[in-house]
Amino acid sequence: MNWSLDKKRPICPQICERLCIMIATGEVEAGEKLMSVREVALNAGVTPNTVQKSFEQLEQKGVIYSRRGSGWYVNEDIHVAQEMMRELVHGKTAAYLSDMRSLGLSDSEIINVIKEYENE
Repeated sequence: MNWSLDKKRPICPQICERLCIMIATGEVEAGEKLMSVREVALNAGVTPNTVQKSFEQLEQKGVIYSRRGSGWYVNEDIHVAQEMMRELVHGKTAAYLSDMRSLGLSDSEIINVIKEYENE
């Protein structure tokens, strides 16, 4: 698991985002047991309390669930994780487009920049 976190942004949302991406892309499958809170904290370089809070937030949204004494698991229905990933993609795309437009680029110029980048 790649846990390169941006120290300039709140950590809990980043952990939630990363887990949703892992679930939505199939890196972690429905029904699969997640690493323990301690293992994630160690790998991500954060406190166990931060990971616990992130897991609890994902549980409230229906992405994961806990089994007392057994650990955390991915829900069988991964649609919530997929929707959260879609929202993340849309948000990042909107921010990118806004940034490019603030630089004075037209939509066609933005498309050309993307095509150039893709061909590199």
